[in-house]
Amino acid sequence: MTTQLAREELSRAAAGRPSAVTIGKFDGVHRGHRYLVGRLLERAREQGLASVVITIYPHPITVLRPGTPITYLCSLEERVALLRSLGVDEVGVLSFTSELAQLSYRDFLALLVEQLQLRLLLVGPDFALGRDRAGNVEALHALGEERGFQVEVPLMLNEGVAKVGSDAIRQALARGEMETVTQLLGRPFALRGPVVRGAERGQRIGFPTANIAVAPDLALPKFGVYVTWAYLGEAAYPSVTNIGQRPTFDESRPTVETHLLDFEGDCYERELRIELLHRLRDEQRFPGVEELVTQIRRDVAAARSYFQEQRP
Repeated sequence: MTTQLAREELSRAAAGRPSAVTIGKFDGVHRGHRYLVGRLLERAREQGLASVVITIYPHPITVLRPGTPITYLCSLEERVALLRSLGVDEVGVLSFTSELAQLSYRDFLALLVEQLQLRLLLVGPDFALGRDRAGNVEALHALGEERGFQVEVPLMLNEGVAKVGSDAIRQALARGEMETVTQLLGRPFALRGPVVRGAERGQRIGFPTANIAVAPDLALPKFGVYVTWAYLGEAAYPSVTNIGQRPTFDESRPTVETHLLDFEGDCYERELRIELLHRLRDEQRFPGVEELVTQIRRDVAAARSYFQEQRP
């Protein structure tokens, strides 16, 4: 079985010296991930090893069960940038392919030993790799003794009784509980993309909006209206963002449209990044445009009050 692609990708992530390694999906790079990487950095310094993080992409389920829909908490580019910002020596992307899925955990770990000079492997308590997920923590400990690397399993970060993990974040996102999402991520949930032309109804009713072309594989929160920060270049603007299907106009395709408060200008084709802070309300159908405008005015007033209350 060919492992050439995996070898090439791992070799690009090699630090050129014995390494402490952690491997996983790291979708969202949430507080639990950062806790694990922090422990990796500590142990690497103590043992004089390089620190290496390997993120697997795409999600294995897309290969193991083709056609299964999957959305991500952030793009791969953002994931890699967030991991690099934590101060590790190397971050590598390992493509999850059908060939990789068929590797035994012994062959997989052999690649890490050969390409990364693996000496210390840090994983979570429910970690498993290799064909049929046979490489659980117990198996990895035994193989480590045989191949000359250590395996450590740091305690997982918890909030109350719940593990800080991507599933918990997705559940809170699906409920629109942005304060919980922010707490678990360690930062506000963000969406980004180029501003594209829409129907321009907002301009005609006095509330121009920037329509963001968000990648279709990114997770969206529960449809509704949110208080947001909008980042355009170096500038940040308080804003109100509608995410959903605009039922008043009978549209079915989800859209992300943001009204920047106190902004004048053209932002078409520029990249806009929004941070979702607080949910104001559900999407709703209005009898007509006049009722919609009245509600938008209320939403803008509520957003201004929110930002006023958040000032120190």
